[in-house]
Amino acid sequence: MRTKIPSAALFTAHRKNLGELLPPSSMAIVQSNDMQVTNADAFQPFKQSNDLFYLTGVAQEETVLILFPNAREPEDREILFLRESNDHIAIWEGAKLTKAQATERTGIARIEWTSEFNGILSRLMMQAENIYLSTNEHPRGDLAFETKSLRFAKECQALYPLHKYNRLAPLIYGLRSIKSEEEIEFTQIACDITEAGFRRVLGFVEPGIGEWEVEAEFIHEFIRRGSHGFAYGPIIAGGINACILHYIPNDQVLKEGELLLMDVAAEYGGWNSDMTRTIPVSGKFTPRQRDVYNAVLRMVRYADSILRPGVFIADFQKMVVAQMDKELIGLGLYTAEEAAAAPKDKPLVKKYYMHGTSHHLGLDVHDVSPANQAVAPGMIFTIEPGIYIPEEGMGVRLENDYLIGENGNIDLMANIPIEADEIEALMAR
Repeated sequence: MRTKIPSAALFTAHRKNLGELLPPSSMAIVQSNDMQVTNADAFQPFKQSNDLFYLTGVAQEETVLILFPNAREPEDREILFLRESNDHIAIWEGAKLTKAQATERTGIARIEWTSEFNGILSRLMMQAENIYLSTNEHPRGDLAFETKSLRFAKECQALYPLHKYNRLAPLIYGLRSIKSEEEIEFTQIACDITEAGFRRVLGFVEPGIGEWEVEAEFIHEFIRRGSHGFAYGPIIAGGINACILHYIPNDQVLKEGELLLMDVAAEYGGWNSDMTRTIPVSGKFTPRQRDVYNAVLRMVRYADSILRPGVFIADFQKMVVAQMDKELIGLGLYTAEEAAAAPKDKPLVKKYYMHGTSHHLGLDVHDVSPANQAVAPGMIFTIEPGIYIPEEGMGVRLENDYLIGENGNIDLMANIPIEADEIEALMAR
């Protein structure tokens, strides 16, 4: 099989943990994502709601989960609704999960077809007082886009207006932010596949190669190793393109003497990795490029040392920016006096380092977490400082993924080359 299937025990544990957070007489309802039309009769590849995937492991459209831990009848406490297959669907799309297969995949004993959902919901609503619904509460999420979950929330409240409605996000986001051993295993596999892609590219890059060709080398290696592809849209940015943080065309030719910034990583089984490396197109860093590169690498190690349990990301970011200010002064980009004289709302450091250093990583690349939650053991974060100097035509960013531990962080990408000397040696081969 292309990708290892997570155990039913994983999803059973996730549902149990969520159920224990629900007050008495509470029912949680989690909807799948919509199918998204492109044009004519074509659809975007389906991407499941990660809240639903976290609780079931089902990546199929038209799926609904009901959790009602203290329902009167035991068979009403966990119900999974699936799209029923038929001969036409089997021929054109491939057969959907059977009820037996769904139970084996999820650990849920009661499987119903989605056509039965409204009738069962109506009966269970008479028992429940509190209804918990899933919505997208990521701080960078586009709330103008109406998801299936949001539509259902409106429909449910219209039909059953006197129930008490609650946000599921604070509960499930807290659970999702702490990774289990099996989730860490899947993330590590994604990181290892990313490593294989990067090592392949180190032997491929040279002047005259197109950014798109580098992208092709990565996706070839990812897919042949069981990944379903990129964890996110890859950034393959040569020269000054690296100063565009979300550069996506990947359509320019790499030139002698440039640096190549590659923010690209694999997913595996639904879990994501997130890596950035910056390499010299010609195989050797210039002295200036090496100085900037090593400054960023020092920032990676500094950030790792302070991203520890109990710290809040906002405070962590302030410490990173203060340290980056010293690095930028050391590189001669401005003086300490100029930094001190700059307006407080326009510090000079922001000219060359304008983004955050770390984010949660998991089923989402920018994974969810409760608001104002301190760093805790079991979380996975990226660390990705960068220095961008448009006037010199270069940008350097380095990024690894770290599991937060009680006594120190575990670098899940420790085997991926990052030292300047090692990069040059591997490219020389």
